Amino acid sequence: MNEGGFFFQAFVYLAAAVISVPVAKKLGLGSVLGYLLAGVIIGPFVLGLIGEEGQDVMHFAEFGVVMMLFLIGLELQPALLWKLRNSILGMGGSQVLFTGLIIMGVAFIFNIPWQTGLALGLTLSLSSTAIVLQTLNEKGQMKTTAGQNAFSVLLFQDIAVIPILAFFPLLAVSSTSAANTGDTHHAVTWIDGLPIWGQTLVVLLVVGLIVVVGRYLISPAFRLIALTRLRELFTAASLLLVIGIAILMTKVGLSPALGTFLAGVVLAQSEYRHELETDVEPFKGLLLGLFFIAVGASIDFNLITSEPLLIAELVAALIFIKFIVLFIIGRFFKMGLDSNLLFSFALAQGGEFAFVLFSFAVQNNVIGENIANPMIAVVAVTMALTPLLMLINEKLVQPFFGTKESESPEADSIDEKNKVIIAGFGRFGSTIGRFLQANGVMATYLDIDPDNVDLLRKMGLKVFYGDASRVDLLQAAGAEDADMLIIAVDSPDKTLEIVETAQKNFPGIKIMARSYSWDDSYELLNIGINDIYRETLDSALQMGVDALCKMGYRKYQTHRAAKTFRKHDERFLRELAEMRHDKKQLISGARQRIAALESAMQTEIDKIGRDKDLGWDATTLIEEFGNQNPDPKSVK
Repeated sequence: MNEGGFFFQAFVYLAAAVISVPVAKKLGLGSVLGYLLAGVIIGPFVLGLIGEEGQDVMHFAEFGVVMMLFLIGLELQPALLWKLRNSILGMGGSQVLFTGLIIMGVAFIFNIPWQTGLALGLTLSLSSTAIVLQTLNEKGQMKTTAGQNAFSVLLFQDIAVIPILAFFPLLAVSSTSAANTGDTHHAVTWIDGLPIWGQTLVVLLVVGLIVVVGRYLISPAFRLIALTRLRELFTAASLLLVIGIAILMTKVGLSPALGTFLAGVVLAQSEYRHELETDVEPFKGLLLGLFFIAVGASIDFNLITSEPLLIAELVAALIFIKFIVLFIIGRFFKMGLDSNLLFSFALAQGGEFAFVLFSFAVQNNVIGENIANPMIAVVAVTMALTPLLMLINEKLVQPFFGTKESESPEADSIDEKNKVIIAGFGRFGSTIGRFLQANGVMATYLDIDPDNVDLLRKMGLKVFYGDASRVDLLQAAGAEDADMLIIAVDSPDKTLEIVETAQKNFPGIKIMARSYSWDDSYELLNIGINDIYRETLDSALQMGVDALCKMGYRKYQTHRAAKTFRKHDERFLRELAEMRHDKKQLISGARQRIAALESAMQTEIDKIGRDKDLGWDATTLIEEFGNQNPDPKSVK
């Protein structure tokens, strides 16, 4: 149905997204499942608002996956990528290998030639980068152990597509060329006709070019563009960068997503990283949504309804095989049960690259259309089921089988006791600890991040791994005899847990706590903690002091003003804490105190103006004296 042309198609897709996604989110299904259901509804097998042109839309929308990998690369420092090398090669490599071999074995049982079975296994071993990463990001699980391992496996799979494409022609079951399918995925590249060593050399040169240009030329180029102060030009340059790299990678036979991911990693340390993210993010989101709708619309319900039992069996078999392989790999790599279940459910589907590989395999006579067509339907169905599988894991499986405690390694045995215990030894706590140690006060350091503990130990700092909200750990750290507990963790909820544990079990210990905001401070004041240190207060006041000094104010005046501001701010914090449950009263009280603070500061300024002899800024005095005596030789 193409009567309305481009604008009609755009209206249909946008309307489907705008209507279906909020409904799906409201029902707790997530945006990805909403997009997929929208595609099914507007597709040729339900309302018929879109037809065969949906396949062309999918090829265009696949660029959303390319943009997503670019943004992921921007979030990954090269050091973090190097840290994931074991999970990328180990978990990713073993998953593709074992899944491929098992599916080949199953195919061989049903008298399918081993070449075709191997091609099926390699194709079906791949999972959906777009759906999995979008769903994990949406649920805030990307930074978890399961999220990081899933990303590692997906990255390996994206890389594996390249050698799989090169390997498929060797598996042709006969020399007869397949009929022309009209597929254009296998485009002509610059390396066609070159020997293997020549192809390898060209690929390495292109990858090296991306690294060098990204590291040394992109930032200066974006600096020049930024000087124009035209936001639309910066957006155009961002899109030009992503599209250019995608075309370049395609021309050398590599995955565009892999190329843009590499460029993102190279640019992760650029000062324009955040601008690039901001400019590319809306296009990525729109194209990914379009991609998910196209996947839903592409599900061949005619084939499914003609052989529903066969398709259902194949779908169940694929999900079961991949889930078991992934779960065993997760256990081998010592993932906790919670993480392993999420990891296995997340990746137990076919991937978008399967559409490309099946078309290429048919074109090269590796897989017949009688096998490829139902398998394409199976892949599409498993992709559509992925958000639902993850929802089942979250709502039904995890509450019964999840054991979150097993995800973390055992706490360290603490072999020292000091008068001070510092819970949280990140950027905030480490500054406190190093300052105390430099002044001869030793402390026992606790941190809940095992990676941070390993890093600090390599730097020569004796930090113990463990959760300071556990009474047994505080007891092992000597809390019964300690004078002070400094809580410097970066989670307000965890801070409250530690405070409650310490107050209940070690009432004699003094507690000093870090807070992020006024709300966190209110909570701490409410449970009796008076020594509260808001994370940004001192640095913000120091910046204000320096700003006034650069504007010509005397240092004495600015430091005295900061001291006055802090005194009133601390008092107001405690007064407002009593009003925090009544929003109207809190807003009214805050407005009154802001006015009172401004009045107090103005009084302070007037007082300093009357008492000019109070100034002790030697630098200013020297400058003033120098202005009165411009010639140094005239000074006796």
